[in-house]
Amino acid sequence: QVQLVESGGGLVQAGGSLRLSCAASGRTLSTYAVGWFRQAPGKEREFVSTISNRGGSTYYADSVKGRFTISRDNAKNTVYLEMNSLKPEDTANYFCAASWMFGRVAASEYFNWGQGTQVTVSS
Repeated sequence: QVQLVESGGGLVQAGGSLRLSCAASGRTLSTYAVGWFRQAPGKEREFVSTISNRGGSTYYADSVKGRFTISRDNAKNTVYLEMNSLKPEDTANYFCAASWMFGRVAASEYFNWGQGTQVTVSS
C-alpha cells in the first residue's frame, strides 16, 4: 500500500503560479503511474495530468496543456504539478492518486487517493 498526501495549494491571483506536491509513504512510488485530478464544488472529479512510473511519459488534459507541468522525483517519493498562468476556472480541490497503468484518465482507474489540496484563483 502507498499513502499519498497532497500539499502546496493556496490562494493566488489569476496569472499566478503554484506548485503542488504529492508525497508518498509506504510502498515506493516508482511502482506506480500517478495522476492529478481536480474537483470543483458541484462538479465531477476531472482528470488533469498523469505521469508514468519512471517519469518518461506525461499526458495532460486539453484545459491545462501548455500551462501545467507534471514531474516526479522517485528518490524523494514525490510527484509535482507545476501550475502557471492560473485562471479562475482552475479553482478546485486537487487530488493525486496511483495507477498501475500510465495514460489512464478515468478516476476509477486510480486508487489510494490523497485528501486533496485546495487551489483558489482570484480574478
